[in-house]
Amino acid sequence: MARPRIVVVGAGFAGVSCVRRLERTLSPGEAEILLVTPSSYQLYLPLLPQVASGVLTPQSVAVSLRRSRRHRTRIVPGGAVGVDTQAKVCVIRKITGELVDQPYDHLVLAPGSVTRTFDIPGLAEHGRGMKSLAEAAHLRDHVIAQLDLADAAAPGSAERASRLGFVVVGGGYAGTETAASLQRLTTNAVARYPRLDRREITWHLVDVAPKLMPELGDRLGRAALDVLRRRGIEVSLGASVAKAGPEDVTLTDGRVLPCRTLIWTAGVAASPLIATLGAETAKSGRLVVTPDLRVPGADGAFALGDAAAVPDLAGGGDDAVCPPTAQHAARQGRVAADNVVATLRGTPLRQYIHKDLGLVVDLGGRDGVSRPLGIDLRGMPAQAVARGYHWAALRTGAAKTRVMTNWLLNAVAGDDFVRTGFQTNKPPTLRDFEHTDQYLTPEEVRARTAAHGG
Repeated sequence: MARPRIVVVGAGFAGVSCVRRLERTLSPGEAEILLVTPSSYQLYLPLLPQVASGVLTPQSVAVSLRRSRRHRTRIVPGGAVGVDTQAKVCVIRKITGELVDQPYDHLVLAPGSVTRTFDIPGLAEHGRGMKSLAEAAHLRDHVIAQLDLADAAAPGSAERASRLGFVVVGGGYAGTETAASLQRLTTNAVARYPRLDRREITWHLVDVAPKLMPELGDRLGRAALDVLRRRGIEVSLGASVAKAGPEDVTLTDGRVLPCRTLIWTAGVAASPLIATLGAETAKSGRLVVTPDLRVPGADGAFALGDAAAVPDLAGGGDDAVCPPTAQHAARQGRVAADNVVATLRGTPLRQYIHKDLGLVVDLGGRDGVSRPLGIDLRGMPAQAVARGYHWAALRTGAAKTRVMTNWLLNAVAGDDFVRTGFQTNKPPTLRDFEHTDQYLTPEEVRARTAAHGG
């Protein structure tokens, strides 16, 4: 008798946590486990701003999936681009571009999220995201290239001003940490570029919300705002981008900012894979699930992480859902694994309940704002807590060693402002990096899976 096949889609915090739990709980004869991911690593997403700023190397935050002693999961190198829950088939686009149909008995959907964009003129062509390792590495090369080119441009010229103008959109954690980290990079670079004046470099952080990182509360939000402004970052709240061009950005308040680097971190939306199911979705396209993470009306399917609207049973109101954070995703992964095992063994499923343990924000240098267990911290204590939390959360000893070594080396030796070759003549767009045009329509999925009995 063939073993039941469990297909897990996505190698983020949710997917990897689920797979590791399944490997520890199930014997090899109980089920076959497949993990669908285009890369054989788990990306530690919260540390991406430090990759972009050069504090960490890209390899430091790419945690190998094959280092586990219990590793027996078959990794399918590709991305899921469609799901037919009636036929119980997942359509996968392999890294070669080939489409294959993968039948499953149990499906765990943890495809994560993509950068949320709006229909703003020029954004698709000129915006840069911070959702992938390639984007962070490319952004670092791009920023250093702007310094190199500005150094060669005539002082006072429009080209020089636009190359030294940087705009980050999004006042959440990703945007705030990105602006803080990269601003430190460009400020420290001035010592290596004698023809550049620090006052020529401008950084703007723009967000349509009235407060910076409102989840931290008013006190810590103001503390973070004070840190950014003290460093010379202009923070514009209650505004957004009206139009983006190759050499400037127009804000909704009418200001035109010289800029050749527009970094877009204004929220996330569920992976386009979710739309292929034809199931009920909630805000930002997240898939509606029950408290035990099941997808209603889809036999054997579970969903979690950024792609699912998981009810927040720990206290947040009747309609509250868990925020799309790594903390929730990792814990949901373990619950999803337990419920898949319970389904296989015919035992009761359990609901996901977890009270948020707090938030940490690393602003680089000696600055940070954190709220672990409801305690407000700022400055060095907050930064120590933030780095300590991230270091402890890294899954392997090799990753922990690399990150700690990078932190110590950067603290002692600083940065060399080296471009590594990711910069290309034709800058890739958000769509190119996040492959949002690779997914099938629900009709295309059904047409492919018709032969499977869907």
